[in-house]
Amino acid sequence: MTKISENVLWMSGNEAIAMGAYEAGVAVASGYPGTPSTEIMENLSRYEGVYTEWAPNEKVGLEVVIGASFAGVRALATMKHVGVNVAADPLFTAAYTGVCGGLVLITADDPEMHSSQNEQDNRNYAFAAKVPMLEPSDPSEAKEMLKAGFDLSEELDTPVMLRITTRVSHVKGVVTKGERKAPQVVESMIKRPEKFVMLPGIARKRRGIVEERMTRCRELAETISFNRIEEGDTKKGFITSGVSYLYVKEAFPEAAVLKLGMCWPLPEKKIRQFAEMVDELYIVEELDPFLETHIKAMGIDCHGKDLIPNQGELNTAIVRQAIDPSSKVDLFAPVALPNRPPNMCAGCPHRGIFFNLSRMKVFVSGDIGCYTLGFLPPLSAMDSCVCMGGSISIAHGMAKALGDGGHDKIVSVIGDSTFIHSGVTGLINTVYNQSASTLIILDNRITAMTGQQQNATSGYSMKGEAAHSIDIEGLCRAVGVEHVYKVNPHDVVETRKILQEAVDLDVPSVVIAEAPCVLLPEMKERKTVSYFTNQENCVGCKSCIRLGCPALSWTTFAEGEAEERGYRKKQKGISKIDEILCNDCGQCASLCKFDAITRGEGK
Repeated sequence: MTKISENVLWMSGNEAIAMGAYEAGVAVASGYPGTPSTEIMENLSRYEGVYTEWAPNEKVGLEVVIGASFAGVRALATMKHVGVNVAADPLFTAAYTGVCGGLVLITADDPEMHSSQNEQDNRNYAFAAKVPMLEPSDPSEAKEMLKAGFDLSEELDTPVMLRITTRVSHVKGVVTKGERKAPQVVESMIKRPEKFVMLPGIARKRRGIVEERMTRCRELAETISFNRIEEGDTKKGFITSGVSYLYVKEAFPEAAVLKLGMCWPLPEKKIRQFAEMVDELYIVEELDPFLETHIKAMGIDCHGKDLIPNQGELNTAIVRQAIDPSSKVDLFAPVALPNRPPNMCAGCPHRGIFFNLSRMKVFVSGDIGCYTLGFLPPLSAMDSCVCMGGSISIAHGMAKALGDGGHDKIVSVIGDSTFIHSGVTGLINTVYNQSASTLIILDNRITAMTGQQQNATSGYSMKGEAAHSIDIEGLCRAVGVEHVYKVNPHDVVETRKILQEAVDLDVPSVVIAEAPCVLLPEMKERKTVSYFTNQENCVGCKSCIRLGCPALSWTTFAEGEAEERGYRKKQKGISKIDEILCNDCGQCASLCKFDAITRGEGK
């Protein structure tokens, strides 16, 4: 965030949304970190007078917010698009209960899958759950739409969804600072069982209220300022929403446009009015033909996914070429960048685990986190990865499918935050239904993948205050796991022995790999020395290189160079440690049998 003047700021979309929540008078906010939504909660936590927390998962986060709304205050839930899958159960029922204090759920979608396992289009959730959805195009609009979302929520007695995408979350724009609305003061709860207890008899009555509300919302969609017709050349007219609106305005600046800031429910009268104004109608939207499908259902002829890609992000050049392929592309087109494969950090505690797993005859059921990079070469030690918490249940299913006659051993791998998020129930199922699979919990005491957010195992709250730290070993034993081991994953050789012992058991087992993330501030401060290579001792065995650590490099000898430098005649090269990148983990040293890797001052 950069201050331009006293009340004008240069902010990212996520920063602007946090400011909008503060100005809207939000009292309680809960969510689970997930790119591209994470920075909303991180920024909101810096505002005084707003309670913020990281929840164990998105379902819990939304339930916390529903409770706060029932109490009468404005409340905000944040998550990425796949998090709404986890939170869908309470979302669909909250549409029936309605709200007391305003309730907004932010879904941050990720077209192009920059950091996600799919690119689902969560506009479909608003349609299915029967709740209104707003969709901003830039940071300033995101801030104002969020504030309007709370007003809309209270006016219509409904949760409201705000859909952003990666570009809106992370792009920067000019945002005007506003005044904070005073949060509601709640002295005591008002009991409303006829509204909040969703027994079938009550739910059937509330079902009718939901339809009445959506009828009112459709009427409101015709007049809300976020849905507007921008007059222009009517030869080609465009209906669009979100960041796609910016691409249309850049690609066809003279064209008439119907901008839909409320993308559900749709303003049918306004859409028909606009369609009659233009010669040809084009629907420009990322991912699913959501607007197109509903507009065609109105009997309106239009172009959409017959021209516009339904996968990945759009940009100005794609939109121009798709609609007018004969035009001269005088727009900025994306520049092809060289590939930079992701890699675990130098000193990452996960590396030693995957190095060992790559050398064991096991099927590795993986999960969502930094450790998903264990799939990539040279480790190549992950065989499946579906969703958060799924590794344990998938391993259990494989073990049951193989039966007693199966010779393959199954191992699941999960991080500490992901284990708390949705892995515990999978472990309970494994124990209860008795499968002989091994769970490895990679406990680095932080939610590392999304930027070192605290979680229920880290010992600190979102604001950095001391908090209870869950005893992972005790939790595993409490659900019935009798064989629980702890290892230091940096000691690669000893870890291999314990992993093999756990895998050889015919009952459930858990191995907890304990070592902190190297990006934690205390780890950076702690580094005083690093490992270095005694190159005269290196025999070129490449044991250390196979770890794939970015601090390790390989120098290949030219013909005859080995003998000239005093090495063995057939030696192909030597390894070298970059002492600046080295984070002093010692994994390479634990593998070297020739005293070629030493800890201390380098040479």
